[in-house]
Amino acid sequence: ALPGHLLRALLPLLTIFHLERAEDAARRAGLSTQPIWRKLWDDVMKTRPPNSESITCWRKKFLETFFSNVLHGVLDVSSDWRLHDRHFSPLLHSSPHVSQLTLCNMLQGAVELTAQHNHEVLENLAASLRVLKFQHLLFCDQSISRSLVLLLHRLIHHGSVSQVSMCSWPVPDTVLLVLILTMSTGFWRSGNALACHGSPCGLCREEDKAQSQQSAQEGAERGCDAEQEGSGAENQKRSPEEADACMTSVLSGPRSPPLRNPACEETSSEVPCGHTNIQGGSSPCSSSQQLSCHPVPRKTRRWQKPAAGRKRRCLRRSRGHYADPEDLYDFVFTVAREDNSGLLDKTRTTEGENTENWTSSSPGSPCTGHVGCKKRGGPAATLSLKAAHRFRSVSTLELFSIPLTGETCRTLSNLLSCWVSLENLVLSYNGLNANISCILSGLRALSRHPECRFRVLRVSDMFSHMPCVELVRCALSALPQLRTLSVSFDLKNQLEATTPEASPSCSEAEIPESCLEVLEIRFPREPLHAALLLPVLKASKFLQQLSLDSATLPCPQELGLLLEVLKECTPNLKKLSFHDVNLAEHQKEVLLLLQDPGLQEITFSFCRLFESSTAEFLSEIINTVKRNSSLKSLKLPGNRLGNHRLVALADIFSEDSSSSLCQLDVSSNCIKPDGLLEFTKKLEGHIQQRGGHLPFAQLRLFQNWLDQDAETAQEALRRLRALCSVVNDAWDSSQAFADYISVM
Repeated sequence: ALPGHLLRALLPLLTIFHLERAEDAARRAGLSTQPIWRKLWDDVMKTRPPNSESITCWRKKFLETFFSNVLHGVLDVSSDWRLHDRHFSPLLHSSPHVSQLTLCNMLQGAVELTAQHNHEVLENLAASLRVLKFQHLLFCDQSISRSLVLLLHRLIHHGSVSQVSMCSWPVPDTVLLVLILTMSTGFWRSGNALACHGSPCGLCREEDKAQSQQSAQEGAERGCDAEQEGSGAENQKRSPEEADACMTSVLSGPRSPPLRNPACEETSSEVPCGHTNIQGGSSPCSSSQQLSCHPVPRKTRRWQKPAAGRKRRCLRRSRGHYADPEDLYDFVFTVAREDNSGLLDKTRTTEGENTENWTSSSPGSPCTGHVGCKKRGGPAATLSLKAAHRFRSVSTLELFSIPLTGETCRTLSNLLSCWVSLENLVLSYNGLNANISCILSGLRALSRHPECRFRVLRVSDMFSHMPCVELVRCALSALPQLRTLSVSFDLKNQLEATTPEASPSCSEAEIPESCLEVLEIRFPREPLHAALLLPVLKASKFLQQLSLDSATLPCPQELGLLLEVLKECTPNLKKLSFHDVNLAEHQKEVLLLLQDPGLQEITFSFCRLFESSTAEFLSEIINTVKRNSSLKSLKLPGNRLGNHRLVALADIFSEDSSSSLCQLDVSSNCIKPDGLLEFTKKLEGHIQQRGGHLPFAQLRLFQNWLDQDAETAQEALRRLRALCSVVNDAWDSSQAFADYISVM
């Protein structure tokens, strides 16, 4: 209970252990420790974090990075007196602040975290960690893999991790990759009982005990029922108290069963999942054209809750089984080598004695190598989950720069087909090519599951296997419930035909009405045909955001046709973005967009707006924006505004303007310090004329030539920050120009 002025003087002199303990006292005294944590970052980390302007809590940022650096051995706690305290355990005390963790190289971090002395650290991470990343992975032996299995089991199956990301793995170890994917999906085989410091996982052991008691109680119920049926006459002679004695003894004690996830159990090589739990309960069933979902007879039914986002106790484990070194890869090899037997008749009888036949070609079944797969059937065409239990699973999967073979894609497709908790999938530079159809096949099966929550799909790669718009049509046809779809390619495949008639598989199919809200397309310099986009936009009546990148306009009328289609088909469109699309000859269409009363954000990024324009065009833009009261954000990066056009843009906020513009982005526009200062002075004059009121809230100035006169730039920025928020960077224009010349 120190006075505020003493506490303020004391805080910078504390070690991070005592600074942590003083947080509550500082808050009660109205003091912020953020400047101290920021100084700690500068002194200890000695780097500028990315997106530093968006960091809201330097305490969390420092402790999270501190944990990672200590774990990977790149930070010596004895290097600074504030890090060294005999009461302070670096990993233990910083772990509650870690929400994102990256494991690299030989997975040394996984070995360290699963060691006996770090048991409490792992428990803290199970509660705090949300994002688990793997980067630059190398080959690892089975002992390291066992540590990884234990880590994934604790952090995903019994923890709070909701996102798994893997990146920069040029030559992935297939077994290790499939192991991470499988455990992220929530699957693991009961025979591989996990060993936790020489004994089975404690949480699994608790579940074993609870379910054993449940089974004993249910068995006693059945035995009691049979006894009552066999001696009905004798029971009728009993008093009411005696007749209930048997059931009272069975029902005594706690009756609340443990939470269970739907088990995705495959009893054949063609049908991916039956969605029944280990004790026979069933989740809601779909029609015969959806995922195979067959309830197993059970006396008592309980509602099945979704798995993602909640902590789940695992299902019953096989007792007495410890992790054998060979067991760790058995399930993965089963995933990768299961035979695909083609057409299969699957028969299972339900409570109503209903029988359904299933074939590999039924809609909604996972990929079996029929469309887009390089090889029919194949070792990894089907995922066998006969002996697998279903645990808690993650909701987001990201794969960056990891080549995926045909076999791996078929394995992933089968995992996706019953990954009901999955909400976001990001596939970036995986060399998918034709295998994208295999991925869509698994997602199509998933979309037909009644508990499907899949909403976001992002696909980017070096080469496009098919025209971008056709891929969009395929994705929307397979996944009408998507909210966000992003398709991005760098280069056009030379084997790809340029006409839409060359790939009729999706272009002929009618797109069902979709829930799409965000659509982003980056074309590999291919023509933008409004006629091809028309079916997509007609089916996307809820579209709110559209981004078109690197497209070419085959004729001057094409952009006008696109605007007509947008006006007709997308009444809810709020944000429209063009990037690297040459609009120099489309001034009329640009002005029409700026007049649109429905759009709230418009982006013309590197669109060469003023390449061949006159002063009249700039004046028309300013007057149009002044009259548009619905436009909130105007982004014009990379259009060579220069000083004189920037100064002219200040007239948007003149006294006679009805503009509600809140954000203006003029990054990468060759703006110099004197031009910025003149813009600031003109803006100050307009604000004074308007009585001090200005809706303008943010000016973005990245990558301009402000380093050419530091003193003038600082004065301009100082005066600007008194008017609005300014976001800029310390950009070296001379070095950037040298880099540009070097690659010419």
